[in-house]
Amino acid sequence: MVLLLGFAAAFAALAVAQVGEGGGGGVLARSTYRDGNALVQPVYKALDLGSIKPGGWFKEQLELEAAGLSGNMFDFYRFVHDSKYIGGSTEYSGLDEASPYWFNGLVPLAFGLGDERIRGQVKYYLDYILDHQQEDGWIGFEKTQATRGLWARCLLLLGLIQYAEADPTETERIVDAMHRYVVLAHSMLQNNYTGLLVHGDDTFDVAGFGVGRTHEMHIPLQWLLERYPRNNSQIIWETMELMIDGGVLWGADWRTFWTDEAYPKVLYDTTPFNLSWVFIHGVNMAQGLRYPLSLYRNTGDEALRRQTRKAVDLLSAYHRSLAGTILADEYVADLNPSRGAELCISAEVMFSSAYIYQYLGDNDVADWAEQTAFNAFPVSVAPDWWSHQYVQQENQPWARNLSTDDLWWDVDSYANVFGLEPNYPCCTVNHPQAYPKFLANSFVATDNGTGLAHVFLIPGSVATTLSSTSSNNKKENTVLVSAKTSYPFGHTIKYSISSDSPFDFYIRIPTWADVDRSSITITFPSSPSSSSSIPISPNSLGLHRIPISPSSSPPSATTTTTTTTTTTTTATLRLSTSPRVVPRANGTAAIYYGPLLYALAIEHDTVSVAPPREYRTGRPLPDSTLDPRGRTRDYALTPKQGAAWNVAIDPAQIRVVLPAPSGNNSARLGEDGVLEVEGDLENPIWELGAPPVELRVAAVEIDWPIVMDTAADPGTFDVKPKGKPFAARFVPYGSSKLHMALLPVVELDHVDLDV
Repeated sequence: MVLLLGFAAAFAALAVAQVGEGGGGGVLARSTYRDGNALVQPVYKALDLGSIKPGGWFKEQLELEAAGLSGNMFDFYRFVHDSKYIGGSTEYSGLDEASPYWFNGLVPLAFGLGDERIRGQVKYYLDYILDHQQEDGWIGFEKTQATRGLWARCLLLLGLIQYAEADPTETERIVDAMHRYVVLAHSMLQNNYTGLLVHGDDTFDVAGFGVGRTHEMHIPLQWLLERYPRNNSQIIWETMELMIDGGVLWGADWRTFWTDEAYPKVLYDTTPFNLSWVFIHGVNMAQGLRYPLSLYRNTGDEALRRQTRKAVDLLSAYHRSLAGTILADEYVADLNPSRGAELCISAEVMFSSAYIYQYLGDNDVADWAEQTAFNAFPVSVAPDWWSHQYVQQENQPWARNLSTDDLWWDVDSYANVFGLEPNYPCCTVNHPQAYPKFLANSFVATDNGTGLAHVFLIPGSVATTLSSTSSNNKKENTVLVSAKTSYPFGHTIKYSISSDSPFDFYIRIPTWADVDRSSITITFPSSPSSSSSIPISPNSLGLHRIPISPSSSPPSATTTTTTTTTTTTTATLRLSTSPRVVPRANGTAAIYYGPLLYALAIEHDTVSVAPPREYRTGRPLPDSTLDPRGRTRDYALTPKQGAAWNVAIDPAQIRVVLPAPSGNNSARLGEDGVLEVEGDLENPIWELGAPPVELRVAAVEIDWPIVMDTAADPGTFDVKPKGKPFAARFVPYGSSKLHMALLPVVELDHVDLDV
């Protein structure tokens, strides 16, 4: 089933008709130019890349990513290894976005993990694109108006600003290149939006993806305007305005979409929808969440801030999956669990929710980022990070080449196979950004740069310099924080905090936590032998505050000044919660425990479908674009003989199951409802049986029809139990690549869940 992509041609033709075919004068009617000091500041400010280092299970995930496809495609995958950006000959479309997507994700992986091999890859790419910047300022290989599109440059610039933050030795040449480029982009846009809107025989964006992503130029240009304007502020500012104006002219103004009236609650062939197709494309939608705030930073228009909240609410109500991503098999439709959700949507949702959280400060948005990071993203990535799905399903009893693709909008039947490029290769090159950027946003500066908060509660450490609030004339405050935790698999976090001078440290308390039963124990350096457990007391934004104050030494006989010594405060956070049941339509429910979605585990066989196939033709890919060590394979996952997937549940009967103690780890459920998991977790953690905590849920097999070669959607059949009720095994969704997450609810007699 293919959506009417003719929308793209129609809107493009309309835009060309409005602006004309030839050259012309400037198209910007007026400039609202202000300098970088006028940009609206976030509630929480991201730290420079490299300030935060991963720990525990999250470090192991990044190491797997670096050792897997993400960290090796530079050596063989044709859209990176043979990219035209570095002297090769291969791109997958006129968008020329493949290796820019890769660069945008590998830079934070390289510097977040501190992996020298990955740093060598991105350094090679950086050197090549900067050394080959064209005389007129263009970054890239394209030399004609017909092939020069601005969209992929947004991705390059995002990668460049991250690199400039992480490696000061490269900052000057990166900033030089960006200024040369922005002057050219400004002149192109003034000439009938050249490079954005397609004219005549232009080939750079015949569908219109770039016009739906015009705001993506804002983040890097706002960074440039704020940090290194170099008397070029007006050109930078007007370039951002021109990008938006061109998109509006084309019909791609997200301000017209994120409204109660325009937003499609469901979308089928028969649903009236009068706006552009770009708004209903899942990846566009995930990126389009950033549109209002991108403009808000420039304008200060509070309506745009409010509209961002409206966008989050609309998407959450009508198209957000149980796992946190957007249900869109290219395009949105409804919330049925057979719908597909594209992998790189989850990567973009993670980045968008982190970005939105920093400007709104709304605690549920941070919960959303975690929900996606711990559920939707890992479920579609193989445990060893060498293969991935194009789309996942909430109810996915198998992952193989289906007999039809009629259940999806614009995705083929092979799309939920785990492979190298099981459908469009954009997911192959774009998914690497997800976890590295999540790490980079896990700690943020607060209180105008004088405080620090841990907001995505993964294990890690941060070393940064805050503005000092001290009266000792020090302008900077060096702060070191480490967080040791098994979160989200356990719900305790141990902190070690040190600083040069006083500051406020905050911990975000998720909305699912039982505040009345949660607690924190703090040991201050002024009384190292004394500590007590106290209730948590989050503020209106969900942050619990810990005032950090290093010890002061009084003047001695040989000195007349008071000295401040760097000492350490320790704290242990305990978050109380219990499994929660979320009712959904058609008499169904989903089960969560903390930030994790739990799903019925389906034991499966993994069969290699060799060799990997080419996404367009389905033919085997040549050896030249495969890993020479044979690690790039396509895999079909099918249920083991006797593995039941067709069940209904009684969610009134749930039991938490803890593992038997081992030499490496232990788990216990405290009387306060706090799940404690200590020691080393299994690696890889996102594999069936690896997470330490499972659930048992009362269940019974039912007659569950198969429609279009997948499990029929609940509500389309009668629930008819068969056989004897039993204790079903539920595990974290991200670890069970085959799963059933949205299940019919029935009332059952007592079931022994101790089995």
